[in-house]
Amino acid sequence: MGWCFCAKAQTDSILSPRTANYDIKVELDIAQKKIYGQEKIVWKNPSQDTVKELQFHLYHNAFRNTESTFYKERGFASFLGGKQDECHWAWQEVQKIVDNEGNDLTKGIEYIHPDDDNEEDKTVIRVPLLKPVLPGGSTTVDLEWIGKIPKIMPRTGYNKEYYFMVQWFPKLGVYEPKGMRYAEEGGWNCHQYHSIGEYYADFGVYNVEISVPKNYVVGASGELQQDTIQGNKKIYSYQANDVIDFAWTASPHFVEQRRQWNHVDIRLLTYPVHEHFGVRYLDAMEYSLEYMSKHVGAYPYTTLTIVDTPFHGIFSTGMEYPTLITVGSVCFLPKGVKTTETLAVHEFVHQYFMQMVATHEVEEPWMDEGMTTYYEGRIMDHYYGEQTATVDVLGFKCGNVVFNRWEFFGSENKDIADGSYKSYEFKEGGYKETSYNKTAIALRTLQGLIGENVMDTLMSTYFDRWKFKHPSGRDFIEVANEVVQKHHGDKFGENLDWFFDQVLYGSDLCDYEIESVHSRRLTKAAGYVDNLEDCAPVGRFDGDKYESKVTVRRNEPLHFPVDILVVFEDGTTVQEQWDGKARSKTFRYIGQDKVIAATVDPEQKIHIDKNFLNNSFTVNRNENGVRKYANQFLLWLQNSMQTLSVLI
Repeated sequence: MGWCFCAKAQTDSILSPRTANYDIKVELDIAQKKIYGQEKIVWKNPSQDTVKELQFHLYHNAFRNTESTFYKERGFASFLGGKQDECHWAWQEVQKIVDNEGNDLTKGIEYIHPDDDNEEDKTVIRVPLLKPVLPGGSTTVDLEWIGKIPKIMPRTGYNKEYYFMVQWFPKLGVYEPKGMRYAEEGGWNCHQYHSIGEYYADFGVYNVEISVPKNYVVGASGELQQDTIQGNKKIYSYQANDVIDFAWTASPHFVEQRRQWNHVDIRLLTYPVHEHFGVRYLDAMEYSLEYMSKHVGAYPYTTLTIVDTPFHGIFSTGMEYPTLITVGSVCFLPKGVKTTETLAVHEFVHQYFMQMVATHEVEEPWMDEGMTTYYEGRIMDHYYGEQTATVDVLGFKCGNVVFNRWEFFGSENKDIADGSYKSYEFKEGGYKETSYNKTAIALRTLQGLIGENVMDTLMSTYFDRWKFKHPSGRDFIEVANEVVQKHHGDKFGENLDWFFDQVLYGSDLCDYEIESVHSRRLTKAAGYVDNLEDCAPVGRFDGDKYESKVTVRRNEPLHFPVDILVVFEDGTTVQEQWDGKARSKTFRYIGQDKVIAATVDPEQKIHIDKNFLNNSFTVNRNENGVRKYANQFLLWLQNSMQTLSVLI
């Protein structure tokens, strides 16, 4: 094809292996709702294998017809149904592919379906090479392709004059060398496009030239190199270094707002009706950049683009791509309902997990969504208040971390699956509950056990060691074992495998309870005690001594080391430690003061404990249930408001 993308030279240091590098020219045809692309890929073989074929994702073929795996998994036709007057289906076709020696490889293209037996699914192709790629070698291929854009679908598509282009070009899978993640031998990891779970890709440099009508405003991953007008077209040229994907959006109605944070140019694109949300979004981005840079690691890119999707682009809301995220807002919700900020913070944290630390969201979604939800909670509570970060309306308050608990424990599917599931294996439900919320509260529990400072060291070590690589869950656990052993020795055992086996790879629940607090005044021994002549009567008090017993019970299978705070009548306290393994444990005290209250896990370190209300017991307490029903109402309120923000 013989074309060359001419981008402004970059002097940035190389941060990643740059295994898959793309030069792309794409033209948007708004009349036909098509994109026409030319693509040059330079791929480096990261293995010691001789690679004889390439495998590509053709994501838009998920919307080709009702027979695709994506459509069958989605299970309903509301996205495309009822559109009989027009055809809103989509497709993508590679018209030509040649290697760097000019050999035409097009006839060898074959659709494959590595995840199921659906021969009608056309989201993955294999392309045999005439000249195999030797270990450590590289190859270059040039493609010409056409794509029909879907009417707005989950993550991508168009509606009216709004275009959100993600998973939009023929994209290489990941060739995993033997020993990488769980690979027992080298091979392509190239999943079909599923309705749950997004993508997994290698790092590289993207040079992308986007041609749109000249009145359209474009937002995209990376840095804008230049924009020029050619007739009735405007050409935007972008470069993104050391990223795993490239996304862009276009509309003539975008209004731009900007803010600078240190080295990062933050750009917000909204429709005019949502301009007033600008301060809220930009503040949330500054907070997120500051917090993650301090507690995890530096954000190395110079740009960050936030797209507030219009109502008619709602299915593209809440998405994360390198240096570009989408968010959503609803005008009638009060400022005290912080779904706007929560979504923005969550999507930004994805720049760390799974962008820079490129985990496999399809195969291990907890590493992506769970870690992100964990930091979402920390950021929101830190800047917006532990009691008010999610809801602060009409006297009702709720923090973000607390809301994560309510979402998980208030669900019907909390024990239906464990964290070992691939995203598309949650066929009976439980994906969000397990991958997002359970992982977040499990990490919060780990933080409670080992301490926030050690947790920060753990996460920053993990980030520093695995950024711009593809770690597995096993790799994360190895870092956790190493850091905790260094700071706590054998306090938690030989390693933390017992912890992760329970909370990540098991589906059991946790519930510790103070079952009872009893005190009785001690009496002296009765009967023939001192001799056989005198019979001591029953009921003689032994001074003012009391025996108190505190019984702690483990109601569910999960177990953790826990503290028990015991309060005496004179105000003194004792804190006990228990390994939490037995079904129950009784603590006994002798003294002049009775025990009047006890609390298991008083600092609420065991965040995965499903019921904090039974963690305390006070003698002669008044249990009127008011707190219980107030909490239930708060959960209903926030869920209702979040649902509205998605539907509108």
